[in-house]
Amino acid sequence: MLPPMRFDLIDLKLFLAVVDAGSITRGAVDCGLSLSAASERLRDLEADGGVALLERGRRGVTPTRAGEALAHHARLIHRQLGQMRGELAEHAASVRTTVRLHANTAAVAELLPPRLAPWMAAHPRVDVELKERQSNEIARAVRAGLAEIGILSDAVDTSGLTLRPFAVDRLVVVAAPDDPCTAEKALSFSRIIDRHFVGLASGALQDHIELQAAKAGYRLRMRLRVANFEGICRMAAAGVGVGIVPETAARRHRGTPKLAIVRLTDDWAVRRLAICTLSQEEPAAPALDLVEHLAAFPPSSRGR
Repeated sequence: MLPPMRFDLIDLKLFLAVVDAGSITRGAVDCGLSLSAASERLRDLEADGGVALLERGRRGVTPTRAGEALAHHARLIHRQLGQMRGELAEHAASVRTTVRLHANTAAVAELLPPRLAPWMAAHPRVDVELKERQSNEIARAVRAGLAEIGILSDAVDTSGLTLRPFAVDRLVVVAAPDDPCTAEKALSFSRIIDRHFVGLASGALQDHIELQAAKAGYRLRMRLRVANFEGICRMAAAGVGVGIVPETAARRHRGTPKLAIVRLTDDWAVRRLAICTLSQEEPAAPALDLVEHLAAFPPSSRGR
């Protein structure tokens, strides 16, 4: 007879985060835990159950068959908790509730703020836990019940998810007006891939750009990393290097002296963003209301 497993909701949330990230380190960060605390919780889970839940390797971790079973039930528990919170919020005006929203860099920095702000002002008892992630990570998080809502590129695997159009996110090159690349109105990434770049210090968009370079056999030569799109635009305008930013960000900073904007022609530079929720069940009331609010405007009007 197997010994009874002793765990709490934090253990389940951590285990799901680790499985979906394929990394104990990333899972710990997602749950706000230190690596040592997360590792100890996972070891205790395995010790209590008397069974290995994770296979640990040089490239990360993967769930064992027992781990897959635990992840399945943990997802169900998290979904039921979300539904419970939503239903309780409907019956108690004084109860605060939280909507978990994961979105890519362009949505977090450019497209969401003007839509999210009025909704939150109108719903003072609803908090939004907003996390920036890559689109494939967002899809996994929503499927796993770690987020009620995602905003992602519809180019990734969205099986099991319901999608609603949100925005068209176009990436452009920003540079000084006398930079050679500004002689054309549009160019491909291959034309600038060997140049010095100014980019973000971290984030899903920067990871996406560097992944495209890696697919072409290059490692970007990063001359400077900054905290936001404004920093990229200012440094690019000064001739420090070229940058790649969402078109909405480039146009917002067009007033920056001497900033030139050139369209990227690569397919990956045009991303159709969608709002995603789990197909098999409707989000709790606050999350559903936010989804309907975000989807209320045509994609062409986003960020303009």
